[in-house]
Amino acid sequence: MNIIVPMAGIGKRLRPHTLTTPKPLVKVAGKPIVQHLVEDIANLVAEPLEQIVFVTGRFGAEAEKHLLDVANNLGANGKIAYQDEALGTAHAIWCAKDALKGKSIVAFADTLFKADFKIDESKDGVLWVKQIDDPTAFGVVKLDSSGIITDYVEKPKTFVSDLAMIGIYYFKKGEDLAAEIEYLIENKIVKGGEYQLPDALKRLTEKGYSFVPGKVDAWMDCGNPKVTIDTNEKVLRFKYPNSKLSESAELKNSIVIDPCFIGSNVILENSVVGPYVSIGNDSEVFNSRIERSIIQENSVLKNIVVKDSMVGNAVRVEKRAENLNLGDYNTLS
Repeated sequence: MNIIVPMAGIGKRLRPHTLTTPKPLVKVAGKPIVQHLVEDIANLVAEPLEQIVFVTGRFGAEAEKHLLDVANNLGANGKIAYQDEALGTAHAIWCAKDALKGKSIVAFADTLFKADFKIDESKDGVLWVKQIDDPTAFGVVKLDSSGIITDYVEKPKTFVSDLAMIGIYYFKKGEDLAAEIEYLIENKIVKGGEYQLPDALKRLTEKGYSFVPGKVDAWMDCGNPKVTIDTNEKVLRFKYPNSKLSESAELKNSIVIDPCFIGSNVILENSVVGPYVSIGNDSEVFNSRIERSIIQENSVLKNIVVKDSMVGNAVRVEKRAENLNLGDYNTLS
């Protein structure tokens, strides 16, 4: 099994946190978004992983090394492919076309999930979907009476379906998807100036390929600070209901209310933290109350009361009682 992870987007909606860190490498519950995604898929796939290809922008050597380490730790051969122009979802996958061979999973690094990951080998593929209240902002699928996907509609203005594609796909024959994407590119079939994956899926469906929907229990977005804080809460509840505290963390006259993630070398002094708080490595919190927030690495917070906040790396904050949305290297007092 090969996994392709398109993740070249710059994450404008998650600024200021993506000004210095690529969006998929922003941490929730102690790990980068993309690491949670790939590890969750690996834990649910029965077959051994051969390749994991990350389709990125020019993120730099340190970020690329981290991605390759994630793949290697899962027993897979990690590779980096570059998408230097934002030419759409199909084009992003095409950048990793050499991995589209045999059984393949495509997982866009925009969201996390909790899903039934059973793969029906009698079908040509599985598209994981989530039933939502307002489908007008999403790509949705239509089904026939036997549950086979018949059409793909992007941001429908009138109701056609409430099954939104979450961005995770399985293909029994990745090379067949590659052939359809190649057709789109050679014939310059674009929408809004971009090559779109649903156009390739539609061509496969029209040729008689059977795609079925996969069930998703939870679909967790990381598109902006508010929903990323929501996702941090859900991941903590799913993965660390009793909290995860590093052995090197120091708690001095402090309380941690489950669930939380407390990283390495964190110092908590005269503070109450939680529920739903993640604090990254080497951060320090003094005389504070923090609830439902993400604090990244190497930050120092003193004499503050915050909730529903997202604080970046190497931030210094003192004497505040408010919701915070601070990117890396800020000082606020």
